[in-house]
Amino acid sequence: MGGTVRQSLISRRGFITVAAATLGFPATLLAQTTVPRNLGRSSAEVVNYSSKERAGTIIVDTKSRLLYLIMSPTEARRYKISVGRDGFNWSGTVKVGAKKEWPFWTPPAEMRLRDPSLPESVPPGPFNPLGARAIYLYRGGKDTLFRIHGTNDAEAIGGNQTSGCFRLTNKDVLDIYQRIEIGAKVIVLE
Repeated sequence: MGGTVRQSLISRRGFITVAAATLGFPATLLAQTTVPRNLGRSSAEVVNYSSKERAGTIIVDTKSRLLYLIMSPTEARRYKISVGRDGFNWSGTVKVGAKKEWPFWTPPAEMRLRDPSLPESVPPGPFNPLGARAIYLYRGGKDTLFRIHGTNDAEAIGGNQTSGCFRLTNKDVLDIYQRIEIGAKVIVLE
């Protein structure tokens, strides 16, 4: 058992060294940080919600900053979310094209043009803005670059501060992640 613990520590140190080099941070800084153990509060609740959409469809109400996962013609699971800040709102119908656990984050080229200080990529962990899970939204078979994702900053939920993605607590994104399938319809309302 002692060997297993030692191997885990060596693997963690190796990961920290690679992550630090990738991000340009001193390895000692990353070694002192950990992935948050608090996944945030769950806001999920089953509510009365009339819809003609089939079970498994996601409806995002950007004005109310709420996401609904349709369960039946009269019920949905409701989650509190953060949405796009001014100039980053969008609407339409897309599909779940991919799902990733503890994803890497690669800022889109447009985002890096707006903020050249952003890294090319961020590995999973405490600095990753996608949190514990990411649900990739596609239109016409192509990645929109928008996501439904978690956050390591649970206190930020409920505002207008994203670049067009829909952010939930890690606890909520873990819940919805297991309930949806690739190909599920996602309707984003204005």
